[in-house]
Amino acid sequence: GRCPALLNPHSSCFDRAERLAGCSLLRSVFVRFSLPLPMATSVQQHNVSMVFVKEDQKGGFQFSNSLDSHQPLKLEVKAEEEGADLRLIDGNGVCVFKCSINRETESCRVGKQTFLITVGYSSVLLQFKSLNEFFTFYNSLKIFKNSNKAHSAFSRRTEDASAVQYFQFYGCLSQQQNMMQDYIRTATYQKAILQNHDDFNDKVVLDVGCGSGILSFFAVQAGARKVYGVEASSMSKYAEILVKSNNLSDRVMILEGKIEEITIPEKVDIIISEPMGYLLFNERMLESYLHAKKWLKPNGMMFPTFGDVHLAPFSDEQLYMEHYTRANFWYQQCFHGINLSGLCSAAMEEYFSQPIVDTFDVVILMARSVKYTVNFLQSKEDDLYRMEIPFVFRILQSGLVHGLAFWFDVAFVGSQKTIWLSTSPAEPLTHWYQVRCLLQTPLFAKEGETFSGKVLLVANKRQSYDIHIMAMVDQTGFKSGNLLDLKNPFFSSYE
Repeated sequence: GRCPALLNPHSSCFDRAERLAGCSLLRSVFVRFSLPLPMATSVQQHNVSMVFVKEDQKGGFQFSNSLDSHQPLKLEVKAEEEGADLRLIDGNGVCVFKCSINRETESCRVGKQTFLITVGYSSVLLQFKSLNEFFTFYNSLKIFKNSNKAHSAFSRRTEDASAVQYFQFYGCLSQQQNMMQDYIRTATYQKAILQNHDDFNDKVVLDVGCGSGILSFFAVQAGARKVYGVEASSMSKYAEILVKSNNLSDRVMILEGKIEEITIPEKVDIIISEPMGYLLFNERMLESYLHAKKWLKPNGMMFPTFGDVHLAPFSDEQLYMEHYTRANFWYQQCFHGINLSGLCSAAMEEYFSQPIVDTFDVVILMARSVKYTVNFLQSKEDDLYRMEIPFVFRILQSGLVHGLAFWFDVAFVGSQKTIWLSTSPAEPLTHWYQVRCLLQTPLFAKEGETFSGKVLLVANKRQSYDIHIMAMVDQTGFKSGNLLDLKNPFFSSYE
């Protein structure tokens, strides 16, 4: 932000603010900062030093030291519809300073861990005792000032209702447990990090969407000097508890907020994350992962480094018929005296628009898979807005093609080893399972014939994708396709 009250023709804001940060009038005070954060209202407490500053008519400074320097002070911020009321309270409950904070309030960071708020010709300078405390305050303030109007890349691409549901879901310990107990997922990440310890030893690491902080702890195990764990859900509070209970506060800093909206104290050597959803792209967290590269040093690393989406045609008459018959309910012409059949077509369309999340035997696959690769080091966020995956399969066994099966692999390319995490149906099962998309009409294909077409993935504001499938048996010219909603999958029985 800008601080016009500190400007004169002979001195920059930063230079003059630095002089303030080092002045001898700084006093220790206790700050309570209460802000409306996403998914939860948080009350933060910080130890700071504080001084009131005024600029005189000649451009010089006047420092107010009228309060008892030993008297504890409390800074309270109360959220209002158009901003917030800020009050500085002394030990007797007397308000000694107050102002309103909104997007227009002049404020800025000063030096490493000092913050300046200016109202008219009066300024309050707060110097935090630790970098951790400063960035907790600083990022919360950014979230608060932007809460009434969305400007970040995340907010532009995401509906509010979807974001609320998303962060509520990942703020639950039960969901974190579900992911952590996926042994393939958790053990592979730990293996990738520890077996490439040279890439982490004495390095600065950024963990995007850190959740419980498990990957941050793995980075510390590999020798990381500093880890910044960014988490936008209320899980950040639990991650902070684990950091403290494991005596890692000096090496792991949890920052609450979205990576698109917060500030990291320094550039990082490597970014780690677990941003994969069903079919790799669901939830659109990969875009946040790519956005985080603005904090990556030149020639920095990313774990995972790239991802492969695999697709192959499958034949499964039972699955197709089970899905088809789900709509039979709506064929009833006398349901408690009501004719439901007018909705049977709509029901059929809805059910067939649902990708099926389950697992299957590889024997149902009718051809070798083709893959679509996303290199996370090279890709940009907008590369994921619309992805077209062409395919040509040579059919290995005659039969009906009922749809396309999808799974993904990600690679951790380190200087010592490359480690793979696979969700293939030929590998041990993970919590990602596999995804199958049915064709509206099955296509018959003989052994040796070619089955071609394309899959088009179009991002939507519900943190997911619309899937367009167009397919044809080249030798017969018969065509089929489907339009599916990845946000609304059907979870089949996993037994």
